[in-house]
Amino acid sequence: MLLVESLLLMALAVPLLARIAWLDFTTQEIANRDVLLLLCLGAGSLLLMSLRSGSWWDIGLSALAGLLLFVALFPFWALRRIGAGDVKLMATVPFLIGGGWLVMFSILLLFFALVTVLVVKNPTLLPEGAFRVYTQHLDRKGVVPFGVPISLASICTIALQIVSSLMAPGGL
Repeated sequence: MLLVESLLLMALAVPLLARIAWLDFTTQEIANRDVLLLLCLGAGSLLLMSLRSGSWWDIGLSALAGLLLFVALFPFWALRRIGAGDVKLMATVPFLIGGGWLVMFSILLLFFALVTVLVVKNPTLLPEGAFRVYTQHLDRKGVVPFGVPISLASICTIALQIVSSLMAPGGL
């Protein structure tokens, strides 16, 4: 039964991640309350999974990964290459998806970041209406919303986790 509650907490994070992506795209801000809520949902999900499995390895790995991501990205924030919300969001993601899914998240993040770079370098790939909105946004701020690929990679990883849990023999 703990698996169902854990998956429910992860599923509740999906609309929040979509909200973060949208707000980061439109306003270039990621609210601390949204990141804190994601952290609580992720930590709760990890706790339930750890209680189910009897192993605390995943929580430890997630905490270590979150700390390493924060320490590694902090200098980029200090140099104004990445926003503080992006750093906090990246440090929170390991708690949300768990240590065992970090490789899949990394692959998806690389893919979505490359798509973002492709769109930024070639904005004519977008439809005309979206092109105008996107170029006006970039002209106004002069930065790229990195919270969008982070959120998309997180949503896809959560979806893969839920599907794999449902497909596993004796999963639910």
